[in-house]
Amino acid sequence: MIKIYGMKTCPYCEYVDRQVEGDSRFKIIDIGTDVRFMHEFMSLRDHNPVFEHSKAIGDIGIPCFVLEDGTVTLDPADVGLVEWDGKQPLDGPACSIDGKGC
Repeated sequence: MIKIYGMKTCPYCEYVDRQVEGDSRFKIIDIGTDVRFMHEFMSLRDHNPVFEHSKAIGDIGIPCFVLEDGTVTLDPADVGLVEWDGKQPLDGPACSIDGKGC
């Protein structure tokens, strides 16, 4: 099962969540619902180099995908999903410090 770390208040996460709704291959983990989930995500973010670019530009690094073999990626295409292309309107606020993305 592929874990997807994100938050309901993140529009990029919402876009991904809609794609996996009802798909048992994915488990959505909302890091805003429980401190344990936030801790799991922060441990990934603090120790995995895949997040270096996100941290450098002030992004959180969600949605984040953890594959069954433990590989961590921020690219929805790596798990067969589509990233928001900027054309469809997104609901909800941005979730980076500068308000531009996630």
